[in-house]
Amino acid sequence: MVAVAAGTFTVVTSEMLPVGLLTPISGSLEVSEGTAGLTLTVTGLVGAFSAPLVTAAVGRIDRRAILCSLMVLVAAANVLAAWSPNFAVMMLARVLVGIGMGGVWALAGGLAVRLVASESIGPATSMIFSGIAIASVVGVPAGAYIGELVGWRAAFYAVGGLALLVTVAMALLLPPLPAEEAVALGGVMRLFGKLQVATGLAVVALLVTGHFAAYTYVRPILENVSGVEASTVGTLLLVYGIGGITGNFAAGARVGRSVRGTLLVVGVALAASVLLVPLLGLSTAGAAILLAVWGLAYGGVSVSTQTWLALAAPRAREGVTSLFVAVFNGAIALGAFAGGRVVDAFGTRSVLWLGGALALGALVVTALGRVPRPGGAGTGSAN
Repeated sequence: MVAVAAGTFTVVTSEMLPVGLLTPISGSLEVSEGTAGLTLTVTGLVGAFSAPLVTAAVGRIDRRAILCSLMVLVAAANVLAAWSPNFAVMMLARVLVGIGMGGVWALAGGLAVRLVASESIGPATSMIFSGIAIASVVGVPAGAYIGELVGWRAAFYAVGGLALLVTVAMALLLPPLPAEEAVALGGVMRLFGKLQVATGLAVVALLVTGHFAAYTYVRPILENVSGVEASTVGTLLLVYGIGGITGNFAAGARVGRSVRGTLLVVGVALAASVLLVPLLGLSTAGAAILLAVWGLAYGGVSVSTQTWLALAAPRAREGVTSLFVAVFNGAIALGAFAGGRVVDAFGTRSVLWLGGALALGALVVTALGRVPRPGGAGTGSAN
């Protein structure tokens, strides 16, 4: 389980790495910050398509072999990104990261039931998805720190090395994992027809698009809106990361009692923290407080929404997880792209209004939509 969690942590860290390095990447490769944000957009977009496609394409091939192969691809892609002499090569590297990330995330999500005893499935699933949540909030500040100390290229080399270590761990620690059944692409797409699945995916899309519309440009926001020195950005992102880890485990403890209630709290906190930055985040101290709340809120998104979808389709684990990954990463791509266009057209501050508005939209869908009840999955009940 630790090896699988390390795999999800590594691939999502690889995806998120440019966020804390956006300014130096744009300067080094001679593109605007909005254009540099495409390094996140393309990875999320490719990951969105690769998750269901890889799940369907691998058929009955042993999942351990597939996971190890995809981790090697992620390692090579990070090394290519670190070496990239121009923006075109960087974008190719980010496409390869997207393929590996989407496949690993989708396949890993359904493994808990095969690796632990039945009474431990819940905690084991939380462990797998904690790797994703922690990567979302720790990978960015870690990359920013490395970039500040030894340059942005070293951060990509470091994550490439981590991917190779995780590959070895998976090869040594995982048992053979022959597929239980082949997952047809048509069967995955039919899950959209389940109302609770479709509603859950809409909440994922709104929350994640809103978050990444703003968070992709958090470094320019901190520097241009809050007046934070470049040397302090890594520290503030660490504050965000600590809040995110706390939020992941707090939401994990709460969501088993109320999916709707947990996501309403997450949505309110996320919208408030983003929208208040131009008002209360005009100093380093104010920015630190709002980033802590922002991290606390976003840290609960993946575990809460994944729980929603697992309860909505308990007999289609790999299929619904691949849809979750597809929508999640499509939302990352859309958020980063939309944020980039807004930044280039209207300035850095404007992405905060966009992010906050989408988080409020997620609140409305959560409040009015059909939500599966813990213990009543698949019955059509709502809490």
